Amino acid sequence: MSEGLVTVSYIVATILFIKSLGGLSNPESSRQGNYFGIAGMAIAILATVLGPKITGGGAIATVLIAMAIGGSVGVYAAIKVKMTEMPELVALMHSLVGLAAVLVGYANFIDPTSTLTGVEKTIHEVEIYIGVLIGAITFSGSVIAFGKLSGKISGKPVLLPARHWLNLGLLVLAILFGKWFLGQAETGGGTFPLLLMTALALAFGVHMVMAIGGADMPVVVSMLNSYSGWAASATGFMLSNDLLIVTGALVGSSGAILSYIMCRAMNRNFISVIAGGFGTEGGAPVAGGQQPEGEVQPISAEETAELLREASGVVIVPGYGMAVAQAQHTVYEITKLLRDKGINVRFAIHPVAGRMPGHMNVLLAEARVPYDIVLEMDEINEDFPETDVAMVIGANDIVNPGAQEDPNSPIAGMPVLEVWKAKASIVMKRSMASGYAGVDNPLFYKDNNRMLFGDAKKMLDEVLKHLQG
Repeated sequence: MSEGLVTVSYIVATILFIKSLGGLSNPESSRQGNYFGIAGMAIAILATVLGPKITGGGAIATVLIAMAIGGSVGVYAAIKVKMTEMPELVALMHSLVGLAAVLVGYANFIDPTSTLTGVEKTIHEVEIYIGVLIGAITFSGSVIAFGKLSGKISGKPVLLPARHWLNLGLLVLAILFGKWFLGQAETGGGTFPLLLMTALALAFGVHMVMAIGGADMPVVVSMLNSYSGWAASATGFMLSNDLLIVTGALVGSSGAILSYIMCRAMNRNFISVIAGGFGTEGGAPVAGGQQPEGEVQPISAEETAELLREASGVVIVPGYGMAVAQAQHTVYEITKLLRDKGINVRFAIHPVAGRMPGHMNVLLAEARVPYDIVLEMDEINEDFPETDVAMVIGANDIVNPGAQEDPNSPIAGMPVLEVWKAKASIVMKRSMASGYAGVDNPLFYKDNNRMLFGDAKKMLDEVLKHLQG
């Protein structure tokens, strides 16, 4: 394939990637967006493999073998990984992008066939240094995020003494090592400062994500998505590959925008998230907020079914507890049954519900819940006063009235779903433990609230049984 045809193929792939991002911005067009992305990536891979830069049967065979291995791992992960494990998988994939950037950077640095000289050589070395730096931070940060999301590492933020000065010191060292690297590279050296910087970047990635609490993990996932994009873009500069540069920039910028949206949804400053997010482990309330007063009023599955049957309007708020219990299919059956009875059932989605952006939307789409009844927080919050029953399934912080009522709460000012304004609310939880932010929830003690304790799947199956009966 000629260089001109490769360029045309890359342009087509870029257009398809842009259309893919556009499609993924809406649940109704997300499937089409995925198809655009698949088509664009297929064209990009074929153009690269058949292009003039890969010559000889041995090189093509090596690339095909690597593709077969990587593709097999991807297919296996897609089949085996549960929907509840998608955040961990996303974090793991981000780590691989970062690792690829690091390996490509080192391969470019030791490339014996390079003929660059003068300013071009210096620019290329700067690209290598920046690519390895971003890649190493992305790799180690994503590995820690994977550990936190999967429960292998504590979700409690690790806040080292003088951590801000430590971060500043690491940044200064990275700049000094960069100057050292460029000076050494001019005379054929530079390996040692590059290795030192890599170790420094790996440590920074670990420190950065370890300082972020469980409540901020959705922001971390989108942030690492952005980092992986910039790492891919840096790899494109190192390889002089226009498609990688553009695609990486698309992913990096869209991830940054998503991180900003997530922070706004939590009333958080992005810098404060990086500096150390809120969240404690084990459901112990954090200091600073008022302790809620009142009595918890339990409710049975049969009574829940009766409330739902008599309602004219129901709003369901899904949370990570629904994902863990794999209760989305039962939720769909309940929704279908209620709608068949003429009851107006809708879903309220908080931007940071679950452990990654769009987590709840994906689960509901998997269960075939109609897109038109799945509404964002801003679309449905004003409707709660006219709602007969608000049913919260495994959510906590995103329905906490303390965010509005307690100025001393760690989540004060965070936009939340105002379920307590409904005529009646039902919260489904295994226990009274607090959410990721470690803040007790006054909603549980409201006069119009009832608590349905137990596994979400089991209790919803019982509710469905009573509704059918």
